[in-house]
Amino acid sequence: MPDEPQTLDPATRTSTGRPGDRSRGADGAPAAADSAAPAGPARWVGRFVAVGLVLAALNLRPAITSLGALLEEVSQGLHMSGSVAGVLTSVPSLCFAVFGITAPRLAGRFGPGAVVAAGMAAICAGLALRPFASGTVTFLAASALALMGIALSNVLMPVIVKKYFPDRIGSMTGLYSMALAMGTSVAAAATVPLTGALGGSWRLGLGVWAALAAVAVLAWVPLVRDRATTPGGPRVITGKGRATGTGEPGAAPAGSTAGSAVGSAVGTAAETATGAEAAVPSAVAPRVTRSRTAWALGAFFGLQSTGAYITMGWIPQIFRDSGVSAETAGVLLAVTMVMGVPLAFVIPRLATRMRTQGPIVIALGLCGLTGYTGLYLAPAGGAWVWALLLGVSNCSFPLALTMIGLRSRTGAGVVKLSAFAQSVGYLISIPGPLLVGVLYQHSGGWGLPVMLMGGLLIPQMIVGTLAGRDRTVEDEC
Repeated sequence: MPDEPQTLDPATRTSTGRPGDRSRGADGAPAAADSAAPAGPARWVGRFVAVGLVLAALNLRPAITSLGALLEEVSQGLHMSGSVAGVLTSVPSLCFAVFGITAPRLAGRFGPGAVVAAGMAAICAGLALRPFASGTVTFLAASALALMGIALSNVLMPVIVKKYFPDRIGSMTGLYSMALAMGTSVAAAATVPLTGALGGSWRLGLGVWAALAAVAVLAWVPLVRDRATTPGGPRVITGKGRATGTGEPGAAPAGSTAGSAVGSAVGTAAETATGAEAAVPSAVAPRVTRSRTAWALGAFFGLQSTGAYITMGWIPQIFRDSGVSAETAGVLLAVTMVMGVPLAFVIPRLATRMRTQGPIVIALGLCGLTGYTGLYLAPAGGAWVWALLLGVSNCSFPLALTMIGLRSRTGAGVVKLSAFAQSVGYLISIPGPLLVGVLYQHSGGWGLPVMLMGGLLIPQMIVGTLAGRDRTVEDEC
């Protein structure tokens, strides 16, 4: 490994780690130059998928942050105690863990595009049904339906990026992470005013977000027939003149590479990834359970998810209990979430240009520690500052997604690592929001819960540094 920082995405490195090596077709012949890639169709497919990614990402958090903004009204309307409300805020993590692990198998059978389309439909249905819930159980069931769709799409977003944009992992991860942060913050800020404009009913305030999911369903329907599951991008022409690519006749076995000389064009006609691990001989996905890096990444994903869902579920209530109005508390949550819009684009690009991502992990963790300390000492006095700092800290999520792509050099590895890290991570994050609700109910204040939130950042920085080391899961399996 060279001493200077590696500036290429994993999708542009061979299995030997040498950047710039040309990949080979299924017959072993060198792939043709950039001009051989089908520029016209690939360009429009790339742009269409990019739009679909943005629309899907916009729908991955409103189901959660819209509820956080109205948690007090929902709790009163459905007669929930603090502990039951804690269970409600833990449901996202539980659903992500249970349903997320099924995403690779479903994508293998139906194709990732079809699964994401179904996920968007589930989000739409769940959000549309939730306002009609007459009790806690039915409300939880409708929420679980929406969260199932979010879970499936969560896992497959890195897979879609690696499949269609193997030479732009950092920038495309940043794009959909930015859209995700935008959807999160808009839902947090707009839900309370929308509720007031719709007559003050929390049911209508929550249900209105189903319309956004319906738009995303329409965007993904054209990709339902794309059954290729392994990242591979559009077809290219080999040196013998035969077209190869994922799902095409004569292609290399699915799962063997991250893209056999992938020609990816989004925004421009002829940008191609050269040397995309076609030299990896095995078509078998790595056994990520044997990888220390995979476990570290799963733990990092879990701890940052714990902080994120505690923030989305409880931060508005913390501010409201300190004397801030409901509308201002929603805006403060939006400020926390909106920090992810610019940083979700910057951090993945920065991460792909660094050999190790540990320094970024530590910097984000320190911002969170400062924010929680301020929230403990003066929640209302410095509310805007604490919201900003916690928003910066929550950008560990796009960093974790980027590391999924960086820690595997094969397409099959990305699929396995994405499902493993997110499923393990969400399992780890289940107790956090519930524990905050229990501590709040039994202690009568926010001191202990806030101390818990800040304390969890210490192990997060440790495992994040381990996950950010310059290695891949294939090297450890």
